[in-house]
Amino acid sequence: MRQRLLLVSCFVLLLLIGVFPSISMASAPESSYWYPEDLLEWDPNDDPDSEFNRSSVPLAERDSFFPINDTQQTDAKLVALSALNQNTSGVPSQGGSDFFANTFSFWQYVDLMVYWAGSAGEGIITPPSADVTDSAHRNGVQILGNVFFPPKVYGGQEEWVEQMLTQREDGSFPAADQLLEVAEYYGFDGWFINQETEGGNVETAEKMQDFLIYLQDNKREDMHIMWYDSMVSTGEIRWQNYLTDNNKMFLQDEDTRVADSMFLNFWWWNESQESSYDKAVEIERNPYDLYAGIDVEANGTDTYVNWDNLFPKENNPFASLGIYRPDWAFKSSSNMEEFYQKEEEFWIGEAGDPRHTEENESWKGMAHYFTEKTVINELPFTTHFNTGSGTFFAVDGVEKTSKSWNNRSLQDILPTWRWITESEGEPLDVDFDWDEAYYGGSSLQVSGSLSKENATDVKLYKTKLPVKKHTEISLTYKTTEKDTNMQVGVSFVDSPEEFTFFDVKKKSHGDWRTDRIKLHKYEGKEIAAISLSFDSESEIEDYQMNIGELSVYNKHDRKEAPGEPSNPEVIDTSFADGIYANVRLSWEHDEDIRHYEIYRTLSNGEREFLGATPNQAYAISDLRRENKEMNTTLEIVAVNEHLVRSRHHLEVPFNWPDYPTPNADFSVSKTVAQPGEEIEFYNRSSEVTEEVEWHFEGGTPSTSEVENPIVRFEEEGTYSVTLTAKNTEGEDVLVREDYITITEDAQDIVNVALNKQATASGQCAPNEGPMNAIDGKVTDNSKWCAIGSDHWLEVDLLDEYELSSFVVKHAEAGGEPAAFNTREFTIETSSDGEHWEPLVSVHNNTEAISEHTIPLTTARYIRLSVQQPTQGGDQAVRIYQLEAYGY
Repeated sequence: MRQRLLLVSCFVLLLLIGVFPSISMASAPESSYWYPEDLLEWDPNDDPDSEFNRSSVPLAERDSFFPINDTQQTDAKLVALSALNQNTSGVPSQGGSDFFANTFSFWQYVDLMVYWAGSAGEGIITPPSADVTDSAHRNGVQILGNVFFPPKVYGGQEEWVEQMLTQREDGSFPAADQLLEVAEYYGFDGWFINQETEGGNVETAEKMQDFLIYLQDNKREDMHIMWYDSMVSTGEIRWQNYLTDNNKMFLQDEDTRVADSMFLNFWWWNESQESSYDKAVEIERNPYDLYAGIDVEANGTDTYVNWDNLFPKENNPFASLGIYRPDWAFKSSSNMEEFYQKEEEFWIGEAGDPRHTEENESWKGMAHYFTEKTVINELPFTTHFNTGSGTFFAVDGVEKTSKSWNNRSLQDILPTWRWITESEGEPLDVDFDWDEAYYGGSSLQVSGSLSKENATDVKLYKTKLPVKKHTEISLTYKTTEKDTNMQVGVSFVDSPEEFTFFDVKKKSHGDWRTDRIKLHKYEGKEIAAISLSFDSESEIEDYQMNIGELSVYNKHDRKEAPGEPSNPEVIDTSFADGIYANVRLSWEHDEDIRHYEIYRTLSNGEREFLGATPNQAYAISDLRRENKEMNTTLEIVAVNEHLVRSRHHLEVPFNWPDYPTPNADFSVSKTVAQPGEEIEFYNRSSEVTEEVEWHFEGGTPSTSEVENPIVRFEEEGTYSVTLTAKNTEGEDVLVREDYITITEDAQDIVNVALNKQATASGQCAPNEGPMNAIDGKVTDNSKWCAIGSDHWLEVDLLDEYELSSFVVKHAEAGGEPAAFNTREFTIETSSDGEHWEPLVSVHNNTEAISEHTIPLTTARYIRLSVQQPTQGGDQAVRIYQLEAYGY
């Protein structure tokens, strides 16, 4: 039995207190973001994450026939500038582990999506994450990456503009070539160019125009370049809000197309956009290449918009509509249900019926102005009403994992209309249900009080599906009710308002069941819409029906299973603590596949679902070792558009390192206490620990084998603590000498840093100085902020104190995203301000408020040094409070 005895003196121990790093382990792949110099150096062959950031879903074709209310039109378009991920940095390439994610789902009203991201502290050039591109393309929407030159007040630098506009001797632009290569390699559709950094001149404007023209001349024909109305022909930043002689050079220069569209700034509410329309006609451009912007980030559906200035009554629209930050619905919500409700109100209006938007108040909803588009125009079409996240994952009605997840690559095409329910009484409710799923994490739920008097027809999908000789519709559903009738309704393109209904033959109740409807009588027609109808001869107060799958397909095509993938490769493996693995896989396949499912084989022969992707590369993060297995077999299963799985699974094995001995570690509720006061000790030993043994010098009890013992020390003095962590491979002993101090003075412990004196290595803005970190406030954005790593904050306590603990309140404590919490930092103390003693070293903090106990230490000065300011690439240090407790 191996044993490592660690005798640590008080002063050496101070170097080790804190959150200890795990064994080095490659992180999960993340979406890209760059500064200009990084973009110029980027090569997908040298980027280990690049393969995981590629979209695998082609852009679907869309139709917009038959509007459902008189106000909908198809001339004006809609672009959304949406922060589909909360941060620029730290965005996982293939979805994450949170159920509550921005699974935007109203693609049917969007013509163009801009992936809004980028910041001076992280990177200003951001391609969309692959899962967002997959979702956009599945719904027929082009999506653009973002090039954001920030205003100087937000950290913008003229150097970045100069680097992007640098030309070779032949006049070409290296940065433009890189932008086009990134879009081509990652599979998205172009770029949004937003130049708001002040300091330019006429030459800057002319070079920017040349840059845009170069993009036009060299881009793939179907790529899109959008310009933001910011810089004008003089090179100044002066928003025009309309198309004018000052900004037209960035859209069109005589016969030369400069940009494909322009997003006009927001301040046009009190004046019609007719002048923009006229100027576009004058320069021979389509007025609907102009997108008049509205800013909804702060107020969402309470935003005031003078809609008549854009959509005049009895006239065609003057321009298209640009929406800045419709992700308001997600940002202002605390759970998925609230988010989806706000999304519905934003896009449909409070009345919740796209046919009756006139009933809405000032916010009519986008369905008032824009006709729904559909990509459902070829067979097969299958939906599981999967929104792209869940608290579990089901396959064929069986829960395969109970872990929460999000992956917008797996989001289905969701109902076109939210919601059209027709009834002569009170219609049933329709919504997504995240507690039931046939495939993925959600299903469609129809519920309420049902009787013959309120029979309800739910119109779901606009389609343009050809009916052939063997075309069928299948419906998979679950209900506990026997005495109800459900029908599938179908209308055809030649008369989209007239429905033919087909009975669903319920076989039993309580489990997932499937019924199939043959459509051979309608061969040669095209399906225009699909609905579901519900009624009952008797009254049912708490009716509930879940629809897990709706599919339209040709029967014979559904019988063929795809072939298995080939040429598997384990690209990389890395391990943490000997029991967690990151595994990166790739494979090949020459068939059209909807997605791949990834499983692991367990020792009992069962298969554990790990995830799914439409890509031919997948990264598994934090895979927990099963017992003490020495090797694990992974399986890759191909799933085609008919949801048929490959009969043979591709097996990919990998090996684990030797099973480790424990690493002993512990923390404590306090290191300084009064005689007889309770102190709780917390076992922080590595996960492979099977037993612990505590020894408390002078304590009651003096020994313990429980995880987190509570101990009293009756006599004043200083005491040592020993923890032994054991498993079958060996043991580890940690001794902390003179660790606990018992004194009557403990009753006088307070935050001795409050309102003392503070200095720092730098600050982001005049109102974000170091004194904010010791003012006792975590509101009103009172924080110390500094850009870049290796910044420090020093506090002079003005006298020597006996210190026992520190509390650091990070970004999340002040209301900012958890991704901005300080990840790596150290705390040191000094008596003279020159010689420093390290006390706390933290390497993997994720907490909003981190607490750090220390052995009793005499000091006047405290220094907090930050090595990694956030969880990702953002380089802004954000400390709301540094508290030091002592007497």
